[in-house]
Amino acid sequence: MKLMHVLAVAILSLTLAACSKPTKPDGTTAPPADSGAASSGLGGEGAAGAGAGASTSTALTPQQQALAAIQQKNVIYFDFDSSEIRSEFVPVVAEHAQYLVKYPTARVRLEGHTDERGSREYNIGLGERRAQTVRRALLAQGVADSQITTVSYGEERPAVEGSDEAAFAQNRRVELVHAQ
Repeated sequence: MKLMHVLAVAILSLTLAACSKPTKPDGTTAPPADSGAASSGLGGEGAAGAGAGASTSTALTPQQQALAAIQQKNVIYFDFDSSEIRSEFVPVVAEHAQYLVKYPTARVRLEGHTDERGSREYNIGLGERRAQTVRRALLAQGVADSQITTVSYGEERPAVEGSDEAAFAQNRRVELVHAQ
């Protein structure tokens, strides 16, 4: 997910750089440079490479578009001391399952998290149970076992800091992190 954000920012930056015209100190537009690769700082791709990413929505593959559509719903929240998927998150799991079934080379890492209450050992176990619950739900919908990995961070990677119920609720989660 973070890689997708970095890639999107890089493409946007290159697109904006390729579209902008340099100006002279007096405010007039400077003529384009003769050597696209040397003056653009894009290496061997030059201006042609930057133009290829100018329309990112049409440049995305169908798989990338499908992934982008589900990336905004990549967190499953849990009740206190529970590893049962809440009913409002069943459709979210189903969307991720559909994506993984449609694209069998895609992979997902299920990262289990807890709030800070409980011992470190207990929370590692609870985070693992939560990740395994989501894994079983994906498998039941036809996702291949080889597409899924799980990890538990317990309380070690909170989504938000704080020791109130609002913070606790956001930290009790499984994050679905996709890789292509």
